[in-house]
Amino acid sequence: MKYGQYIFLTSFYFFILTNLFTQLNKPNVVFIMCDDLNDYQGIFGGHPQAKTPNIDKLASSGIRFKNAQTNVPVCQPSRNSLFTGVYPHNSKDFKWTPKEKQNTLKNNKTIMNLFKENGYFTLGTGKLMHGNSKDGWDKWGEPHAQNYGPFYFDGEKVMANPSTPEPFSKIGPIDGSFGPLSAGGISSGKRNEKGWIMGWNRKPLRYINDKDRGLLPDELHADWAENQLKLMIKEQNDQPFFMGIGFVRPHTPLNAPDKYFNMFPIETLQLPKWIEDDINDTYYLENFGDKLKGSKYYKTILASFSGDREMALKNFLQAYLACVAFVDEQIGKVVKAIENSQYSDNTVIIFTSDHGWQMGEKNYLFKNSPWEESARIPLIFKLPNQEEGSEVDQPVSLIDIFPTLIDLCNLKGNYRKNINGGDIGGFSLKPLLYENGKWQGPDGALTLVGNNGHSKSENEQTYSYRTRQFRLIRYGNGKIELYDHYKDPHEWQNIANDKKNKKLIQQLNNEMDNILINR
Repeated sequence: MKYGQYIFLTSFYFFILTNLFTQLNKPNVVFIMCDDLNDYQGIFGGHPQAKTPNIDKLASSGIRFKNAQTNVPVCQPSRNSLFTGVYPHNSKDFKWTPKEKQNTLKNNKTIMNLFKENGYFTLGTGKLMHGNSKDGWDKWGEPHAQNYGPFYFDGEKVMANPSTPEPFSKIGPIDGSFGPLSAGGISSGKRNEKGWIMGWNRKPLRYINDKDRGLLPDELHADWAENQLKLMIKEQNDQPFFMGIGFVRPHTPLNAPDKYFNMFPIETLQLPKWIEDDINDTYYLENFGDKLKGSKYYKTILASFSGDREMALKNFLQAYLACVAFVDEQIGKVVKAIENSQYSDNTVIIFTSDHGWQMGEKNYLFKNSPWEESARIPLIFKLPNQEEGSEVDQPVSLIDIFPTLIDLCNLKGNYRKNINGGDIGGFSLKPLLYENGKWQGPDGALTLVGNNGHSKSENEQTYSYRTRQFRLIRYGNGKIELYDHYKDPHEWQNIANDKKNKKLIQQLNNEMDNILINR
């Protein structure tokens, strides 16, 4: 062999081996996301009766962020921001426009695109981004059209769970539906007959009882994830992977198997702490009116129970807790499958939600508000071989996940498709995932609440800024709310009008503006 050939072959094989070593040492990532999940998990302390043993177990051996916030408390823009790393105020993504139709975001890559460009095998299922564009995914699971439900079909139309009282049921089969599956009676699973159906494709669901029925969407997603892990092992696929699993629950309709409702007897339930007329020292109604969903749903569910607030909210709370317990079980299946596989020592598990949910606080029953219950989210990172859990009180947000994944997985390449794409916001959470790391980000986390489409200007939206101690809310009309979480964790007392807080408000406004201008 000639010397030149020897050098070439030696260099070639060194390149191959180096590349292979790099690939093998890149961590896998399993990203688990719920929809409309607030802090109603045992370990997050949002509700004392929540039953979430699997989420609690994951958090007990991972890093739990106790002050994590959404960037938009409504589904589509929250997910658009998370998966592109672009702040909503920079993209002007304030409501329900798909990423592909956004003037800015359509020119940005998703984190899945970056993983794929860096040699990762990308596979996903469930509700991750709205529409679930296949861009960036090597393999996709259950059809998007099957994510929602189950819905009840009366033989002619789709309607709310038969156990849901009027007028709340008149809201519709999505937001106006809650109750056990048994309320829909027995169905054989044939098309066009009365019974349960799944998703927009109206796939019939066989239901005899809890133990004799078809699988619900989130169960299908969990099973698919389990099977994909087994398949990759069987095929001896050494390629690092990014797996996304988007569970729909506890998004409405809050229909679930009876056993989960039975876990929460109505007579034993505790409602969230509440004071009457708490809404009166806020500026929400002045800016948004009382016809938006949160206010409307609250009034409607009270009307459905003859004005009995306690009974109305206990019935809704039961359904919400039931759906949280249901999705917790599915999360447990996925986490257990990872822990019992050969991937356990090289896989990062991330668990979160797109935003929270209010359960009657401030006379509001929905998401998309600037307050704690709507803005706060669960966020857990489980690192490979991590056994002891820890808690981080630094306020962070979903926007930070994108740069964190770039950092943890050493992803290279441009996050834009072209010069028209938006800048990445947020900061890597890596310093907070390891001891003695120094956080490089701001003191607080920013949440945007869109002004219901009245304006496309980022200056006319409502912003909520959460530090460890304070929440500052600045409405589109300039009005301010200020809450001290050390003294007032329920945000009952707006102290913005207290003259002694003038300098504090100015400071928090400056911190918030620094994010709006620079990131």
